[in-house]
Amino acid sequence: MEKLSEKNLSRRTFVVGGAAAAAAASLALAGCSGGGETKSEGQGGGDAAPAEGGALTAACGYSSTNVDPVDLNGGSALMLAATMHVFEGLYDLDLHTYETYPALAAGDPTPVSDTEYEITLREGATFSDGTAVTADDVVNAFELNMAAGTIGPFLTFIAGVAKKDDATVTITLNYPFESLLKARLSLVKVFPASLSEDDRKKMPIGSGPWKYVSINGDDGGIIEFAPNENYNGSKAATADSMSWNVLLDDTARTTALQEGSVQVMENVPAVNEEQLLGAGASVEFVQGFSQAFLMFNCQKAPFNDKRVRQAFFYAIDIDKMISNSLAGKAAKVTGYLNEDHPNYHEASTVYTYDPEKAKELLAEAGVTELNFTLDVNNNWVADLAPQIKEDFDALGIGECTINELKIDWASYAPSDTELSYDVMLTPGDPTCFGNDPDLLMNWWYGDNVWTEGRSCWQKAGDGKWEELQGLMQQAREATGDEQQELWNQCFDIIAEEAPIYALFHRQTGTGWQESMITGFEPIGTTGLIFLGASATA
Repeated sequence: MEKLSEKNLSRRTFVVGGAAAAAAASLALAGCSGGGETKSEGQGGGDAAPAEGGALTAACGYSSTNVDPVDLNGGSALMLAATMHVFEGLYDLDLHTYETYPALAAGDPTPVSDTEYEITLREGATFSDGTAVTADDVVNAFELNMAAGTIGPFLTFIAGVAKKDDATVTITLNYPFESLLKARLSLVKVFPASLSEDDRKKMPIGSGPWKYVSINGDDGGIIEFAPNENYNGSKAATADSMSWNVLLDDTARTTALQEGSVQVMENVPAVNEEQLLGAGASVEFVQGFSQAFLMFNCQKAPFNDKRVRQAFFYAIDIDKMISNSLAGKAAKVTGYLNEDHPNYHEASTVYTYDPEKAKELLAEAGVTELNFTLDVNNNWVADLAPQIKEDFDALGIGECTINELKIDWASYAPSDTELSYDVMLTPGDPTCFGNDPDLLMNWWYGDNVWTEGRSCWQKAGDGKWEELQGLMQQAREATGDEQQELWNQCFDIIAEEAPIYALFHRQTGTGWQESMITGFEPIGTTGLIFLGASATA
């Protein structure tokens, strides 16, 4: 689908050097944060030549011990990025542009009918242990992933995957899915069918340009990679080694990049931008879909009334929040997708700061007093909670109590028991899996744990969830303008019902030392991508 392959990122530049760098450093000491520029560059080095070999180094802002490529590591931000270097799908996704390209596949799928395709494997594709990639490996990977909990719901369009011969697989669909096919197939990463589950969880092997040497994804640990000498694809490793340091503490990552002990830093806090610029680093904030969102317990009164949910979004001063808590590094929500997404549509309901409107909606819903608890995940969104409480309390109809905790998502399984929580504040960004509207909607609003065991919107009983599912299915089978119009109707329902809805779309910050690395480019979602990057001489 052409629209989904367009790159539309706004990137402006200002250069800090010499006296300006010194001024930036003094501002950092004074606690000042950077402005709203999308990209800020340090003191040169971007034209340095690649080294012969060399080492790539990074400071990562997320931790995980789930290395199993099945189910894309359960959605782990750290290991999903690592998986993209070690494994290949039939097609892979460039997270800079969201374009797909053939990886294990030799070319595009060959249509047999509207619901059947044949895909030939790349000649000579080999796992890092020297064994050939076969159709049996592909079939096994698809069967395991289709039964998995995280990405299985994204693969329900597939009726089955079968071996035609050693180098060809046949994919049979439940319905036509041409416009989204290659991007969705990229979710399944292939590994030897001979690997046991225990092998996959300890030291899995793939056919990608890199292979694991050692894996410690805990905070303070290191993941080490080496080139896959058997790789024959288009993304060959361009360094002799790669090491990812897992540093959850913002100060530790900032110090590592500032001192040059790593070349790239993930998840740059906006308040540290000037400090890094003063050290000669480059910092880029890429606008994407990433968000903090409110989720309501749609089984529990009065949050089962959409007017109550809407009132929250009118009660919160988002401009103030973006300015004060995010240093301007976010965009207001005017539709389900961020405005620079190629399939953006302005929703029929756009929330603005309007306390009187909030009070009117609550009155219409028969709510004269509302005291509630806001469960807040104990990560970066915790800084947003005090303003939400302040804005809601200012309505004068009740009090918000903040409950900061580490959200245990495993406890939110589908159940007949009504959940006890009221409202939740937590972050999310499924664009690490892909960027097509169907995937992004299906993540939070599909027939899955989010609607059945978290927001419980599926159990609301007003027919709106069912209406959305019908429109989403029609859009999956449509193409072009018809597909976009169906998606627009979906976006309008989501904005109006707001069982889970974003407060803003956040920019993702990345820092790097251009004098130490070349060919590296940040992405607008979690994770770091080093395909094509080299250490400099």
